[in-house]
Amino acid sequence: MKNRAFYMTELKKMEMREIEMPVPAEGEVIVKLEYVGICGSDVHYLEHGRIGDFVVEGDFILGHECAGKVVQLGSGVKHLKVGDRVALEPGITCGQCEFCKSGKYNLCPDVQFLATPPFHGCLMDYIAFPENMAFKLPDNVSSEEGALVEPLSVGLHAAAQGGIKLGDHVVILGAGCIGLVTLLACKAFGATDIVVVDIIEKRLEAAKRLGATQVINARQEDVLGVVAALTDGAGMDKVIETAGSEHTVKQTPYLVKRGGSIVLVGLAAKDIIDFDFMQIMFKEADIKSVFRYRNLYPAAIGAISGGKIDVKGIVTHEFSFEESQKAFDFVIDNKEEVVKAVIKMG
Repeated sequence: MKNRAFYMTELKKMEMREIEMPVPAEGEVIVKLEYVGICGSDVHYLEHGRIGDFVVEGDFILGHECAGKVVQLGSGVKHLKVGDRVALEPGITCGQCEFCKSGKYNLCPDVQFLATPPFHGCLMDYIAFPENMAFKLPDNVSSEEGALVEPLSVGLHAAAQGGIKLGDHVVILGAGCIGLVTLLACKAFGATDIVVVDIIEKRLEAAKRLGATQVINARQEDVLGVVAALTDGAGMDKVIETAGSEHTVKQTPYLVKRGGSIVLVGLAAKDIIDFDFMQIMFKEADIKSVFRYRNLYPAAIGAISGGKIDVKGIVTHEFSFEESQKAFDFVIDNKEEVVKAVIKMG
């Protein structure tokens, strides 16, 4: 067996190399990867070499949305067997800090997260991974869906942070992958009116297909005016920002209803943004934020398996492992065409 990996060697350049086969440590399994999703953060690292304080130094393997088949067990593995298909939750945490011990392990300061420098990602044939972060997929959940459990978990966490409940009126700013999985999560949580805003028509078409009750093209319509008309000027119960745009972050106080909630999910390019806090004060609105997710992989897999959430509908493009450079180039050069691209491994 040979193990191949795609390395980012410089900005917008990738190269396939043969690397050593991993050896499982105690409590680890070796997984033959079958699907890897291309996330916006992967693309950002390839284009710009950094996200905030995380800087790519030297050759670097991208990819953190993945699923595959267990091919080897390390000592002490109890719950998985060879042949099981699994989705890998990409953050390995310390388990000892106050955040891990209180269940908020996504806030662990010592997390080793796939494809977040200095930790390599999973765009490779075989990976060693802790059994306790490898979640078994039922027979009716494909490995492609397994790779989409990672972004879906972000959407589920956003819906949970917003306290989405039966009958809620929600506006989601941004209809990229995270906006769409947030739409799916809000539907599953019982929201009845879900308005999705974007500037890319293909994404808005996907939002409609996946169950948005209304879409707004912000290039062509006044978002604040349309939402005011839809709600008789009251605003939305919940406003979820997934676009990571300074403009959409600034819009959130004007869209939220009195006593409502804003959830900030997208990472804006600017750290410091002017924000109308007087609106928040007058409306007594909550502001919540999202950093990845926690304790959600079993729920996400169960929702897919049980037919509550159809996550396959977000995938618009598929490439082979050998086409990884082409796949990333395509995503970078066709942002208006691509909603979600995945790589099918060899």
